[in-house]
Amino acid sequence: MADFSIHETDWARDSADLSVVRRAVFIDEQNVPESLEWDEHDATSAHLLARAGDGAPIGCARLLPDGHIGRMAVLPVWRGRGVGRALLAAALEMAQAHGHRAVRLSAQTHAAGFYASAGFVVEGAGYEEAGIPHLAMSKPLG
Repeated sequence: MADFSIHETDWARDSADLSVVRRAVFIDEQNVPESLEWDEHDATSAHLLARAGDGAPIGCARLLPDGHIGRMAVLPVWRGRGVGRALLAAALEMAQAHGHRAVRLSAQTHAAGFYASAGFVVEGAGYEEAGIPHLAMSKPLG
């Protein structure tokens, strides 16, 4: 039995909890400049929030209106416990429910295998974003 849950939300309702996870992972752990982390897409995206059994935020992801999955993050102590897979599965379901025929994402190179195992394929050459190597990946939705 999972000791966490995934909830669909929006920025207006849960920006504080979504920000806790993103700040810890992207800004503090990966040194992404704060000016690059927060953007205009937060307000218009559908968000997913993973919570521990006690309600604490432990992971997140967002789905942009164009079908791009982004800002997927899991706190370090929760990695390897299925949170990332559950978030990705929920994001794929949410994209399908919103009528998308395919999804895209910008995967950090070290996480490309994780996304490939979920059916994503690399598109084109690698590139750098916020000083971190990335690969564009996509997946058709049934």
